[in-house]
Amino acid sequence: MNEIIFPGINLYLNINRVAFSISGIDIYWYAILIVLAFGIGIILCKKDDKKYNIDFENILEVLIIVIPVSIICARLYFVLFKLNYYLEYPKEILNIRDGGLAIYGGIVGAVITIAIYCKVKKISILDVLDYIVPYLALGQAIGRWGNFFNVEAHGLETNSILRMGIIENGKYIEVHPTFLYESISCFIIFIILYLLRNKRKYKGQMVYIYLALYGLERAIVEGLRTDSLMIGNFRVSQILSIILCITFSIILIYKKVSKKGKENGK
Repeated sequence: MNEIIFPGINLYLNINRVAFSISGIDIYWYAILIVLAFGIGIILCKKDDKKYNIDFENILEVLIIVIPVSIICARLYFVLFKLNYYLEYPKEILNIRDGGLAIYGGIVGAVITIAIYCKVKKISILDVLDYIVPYLALGQAIGRWGNFFNVEAHGLETNSILRMGIIENGKYIEVHPTFLYESISCFIIFIILYLLRNKRKYKGQMVYIYLALYGLERAIVEGLRTDSLMIGNFRVSQILSIILCITFSIILIYKKVSKKGKENGK
């Protein structure tokens, strides 16, 4: 049981990261929230059947493949950047109940899998990505609460009104609840994409907007975290986020300017 306090809003909670046990096997909230995120995403994808001329059957088929692949890749990405620890404790590589899934690893694995699937099925990868990306953002918003139950992925010490009081290494500290910042940010991204998806101007627009917005918020939030994956003195996810934000912002601006130029040239 973990005591978590939000002193700025007078909220005191006792959180158990184990939701329940079955035959002595603990089922963690982290796992439940991941499954819930995928489940809600699939249900909402079903409601978008035929969007961008993509059948839901294709989306369901690819998701059945993508879900395990993305979880494996998310874990591998995390393990690679903490390789010394996992070489010393190799049995821990398979222990994902306590967290340790890196979203960028999952995204890379998912995109590669979807690209192969679309190539085989002869359908547009950009249409498929635009179809599912709003629900990726929603899934991230839900999944981040797994970090809350595990009391992980928090930020630096702070005295902000949203500060979160936790016990770490036997010491009480008040930190940035970065899981909350990212959950709220991803939910806002989901709303933006959900509202824009019926007004798409070109293939790939939704996924470009997602990558630009997520890159922006992750670059900011990552700078507050204390558990970043590192290469030397550099935060891997922060650097990648900045690159994504700049790259896809430029693409979006180029597409907008190019479209206006064509309209003016008519």
